[in-house]
Amino acid sequence: MKVLVACEESQAVTIELRNLGIEAYSCDIIPCSGGHPEWHLQQDVTPLLEQDWDMIIAFPPCTYLSNAGASHLWKGHRLNNDRYQKGLEGKAFFMQFYNCKCKRIAIENPMPSAIFGMPECTQEIQPWQFGHPVRKRTRLWLKGLPPLSPTEIVEPIQSCHDAHTWFSKGGKDRQRNRAKTFPGIAKAMATQWGLLDESYPSVTQLELFNA
Repeated sequence: MKVLVACEESQAVTIELRNLGIEAYSCDIIPCSGGHPEWHLQQDVTPLLEQDWDMIIAFPPCTYLSNAGASHLWKGHRLNNDRYQKGLEGKAFFMQFYNCKCKRIAIENPMPSAIFGMPECTQEIQPWQFGHPVRKRTRLWLKGLPPLSPTEIVEPIQSCHDAHTWFSKGGKDRQRNRAKTFPGIAKAMATQWGLLDESYPSVTQLELFNA
């Protein structure tokens, strides 16, 4: 199996897939921080989507799409047109993965702002379902892949700042830290999707995304 993990500088999912003997490659426009540059494609991901991949797992940037940024999108009850246009660009990038011809696709993003009219997601997950006591509602858009099953449900801490992890750190790297995939989720993605039996139904984009 050959897997592209798009927009992943941390290599969290890539490493978990490699641990299972799967040929996986991370891709981002910045250098990887996971320690395996030999598995990292530092480039624009768009041309790679034309290649043959058995599976694509994508983490497109959400800065301008996320509902968490709604306060910046609406300033003084007026639409911030510059931020809105950047959100539309973010949606267009997201849709490149959504419309990709690969038979098995997973796209991860937080709750988007309703104004962008994003497609309906397949599933919502939380880190506390995978061993991390943190609340961070995350959405998955899946094609040809089953929803992720929780692996270790724990009691979530009320505030992410009490978790004392890289996720709760502030400073100049706050946005980059919060975009990293939790290890428990990365492992679940690798084992539940990377080891998926070949007999699992592979459906067309139209059948799944427009069902």
